[in-house]
Parts: sequence; C-alpha cells; structure tokens
Amino acid sequence: MNDIVIVGGGHAGAQLCAQLATEGLGAQVRLVCAEPQLPYQRPPLSKQFLKSQAEPLQTQRDAAWFAAQSIQTHLGDPVERIDRELCCVTLASGMVLPYGHLVLATGTRTRRLAWLAPALQNVTVLRDAADASNLRDRLHQLLTTGKPLTVLGGGFIGLEVAATARLLGLQVRIIEAGPRLLSRSVSPHLAEFVLAHHRASGIEVHLNASVSSPEISNDHLVGWQRNGQFETIDELLIGIGGMPETGLAEMAGLGIDDGILVDRQMRSSDPKILAIGDCARLNALPGTVKGRPLRLESVQNAVDQAKAAAAFLVGREPPDKTVPVFWSEQGSLRIQM
Repeated sequence: MNDIVIVGGGHAGAQLCAQLATEGLGAQVRLVCAEPQLPYQRPPLSKQFLKSQAEPLQTQRDAAWFAAQSIQTHLGDPVERIDRELCCVTLASGMVLPYGHLVLATGTRTRRLAWLAPALQNVTVLRDAADASNLRDRLHQLLTTGKPLTVLGGGFIGLEVAATARLLGLQVRIIEAGPRLLSRSVSPHLAEFVLAHHRASGIEVHLNASVSSPEISNDHLVGWQRNGQFETIDELLIGIGGMPETGLAEMAGLGIDDGILVDRQMRSSDPKILAIGDCARLNALPGTVKGRPLRLESVQNAVDQAKAAAAFLVGREPPDKTVPVFWSEQGSLRIQM
C-alpha cells in the first residue's frame, strides 16, 4: 500500500490516524494540518477553554505518540492543490506528497454575513483554536469594561458560548432570526425548555429578529438595525452555522452536494480519494433520512466515519452503522440526543 495522506487535523483526521496505527500502518500515514497545532479536542473551545486564560488546548494525542507510530505530521502547511492524475498533493510550502489514497477531513468553515465586513475588530467567530483564543481575550476584556456580548444565532455554538459568557458574569444578548432556538436540531418542545432555561439564567433572547444596515466606524461595528430599531453592539459573536469545506474537492472535480459525496466506504467520486467527518455527505443508502444523502456534524459521526474509512483502506467491510449521538453543554444545562 502506498502512502495515505490525511488532510485535516480535526476529530475525523485524528481518529483515522489512530485506527491506521492500530493496523500497523502508521509509517505510511502523513497528516497535513492547516493549523500549527496537533489535533485537539474541539468541544471545549465553546465552554471550559473560554473560562480561564490559563486553560490549555487539550491535544488528542501528543507529539510523542505520533513519533512512536511513525506518523509524519505537516503542521501549519495546508494543501493548496490536488493532482488526481499524478496522485499527489501540493502544500503551501511547495512540498509535494504522493498518495496511494487521499483522505479529506477538512471539516466546515464558519458561515458569515455577506453584508458585514469580515475583519471588524469587535466581531468574532468560533471554529478553531485561534478563534477561541481571540474570543477568550475579548470576553475577559468585556469583564473589565462591563460591556455586554451579543450573539447572533440561536444554534448550539451560539448557545454554548452565550451560556459560558453568562457564567463568567457577562451581560449576554442572543439574536435569532427564527421563531425558536435550535430550529434545525431539536423539537419545538425542547426548544421552549432551552429558551426558558437561558432566560432564567439572565440571558436576553430575541426571536424573529431581522438585522440589517450595519454602522461601521474605525474597523468596529457600532450597531445595526434590528426589526427597524437601531441597536448598539459592543462585541458580537456570529454563530449562524457552518458550511462544508469543499474547496479542494471542488478544484479537483469531485462530486459535491452540500458536502463531498461519498459511499458507505467513504469513497468519493474518485475511488482513491475518501472524505470523512463534517465535510462528507453520505450518498443515499437504506436508513438515511427518506433515502436522501446525509451530512452530520458531530464528534461521534467523525469517529464512526474514520473507522469506516480505515476498514476500506485495510480491505475490510465497514463496521455496522451506529445510531447518531450528539450532546451539548450550555452552562448548567446538558442535552444528549
């Protein structure tokens, strides 16, 4: 078997490294990460990591483990191009890595507001460790000034950060465009329970909110119109969801439809290229919702798909399908489904 190049250092990429090491294939694995860190635990970024500036990143496996497994890592050196004909990838540094199989575990990118400039000093997002470190600094600055945090989006990330900020003692305001929280994820009954919990904790929640007409000054968002009324913004977190990171796959001409389309063995339209985790969308199979392609964003799904990819790479049938599991920690509230 030729080298296996894994692109992406999230939970899916890290789990695939672990699975292949268990199979004795570590020496054939190359892990390429756009970030300068080894794979780390991402769920704490919206919770305990924000609470203390002394809280470190929780690496999934340290450098000694990767060295012991003979897995080569390329950190802070993202893939810029896939050459399917020559079966190689080119990194930003210019290094070229040949592959027998390529695995894309590129995750998602944060969704932004098209009408709001992306580089405003008091507007943040949360996707990776750099975002979390910046957000943590901003939250602790708000503690000293007494100014509030505004969270745009009533999904899981927005609610987790809002709850953490409230535990820190901040004033928090949630702005949600829909008629309820978590509209894509939970039942109306559970959404009502979550809404009551956050309001009882002192978080201000506005539903059916339409925002527009931002006022910008000195690279800061001063405020915007919410439902026709001007509203001041001191610090804004945009938490309106993510989009599958499919740029490399699109440039390579792979099948794309709200994610990289894959079969049960995680193979894309090119059988030498697999995709796993948040960026992958499983083609219609028995058991998917109404027979449609399905894309899930969760740690457990990333782990399961990494196991399926490893099985294919060593010539075994993928493991039996498991029931998707998801959890969210929002202050003192725990949700499991």
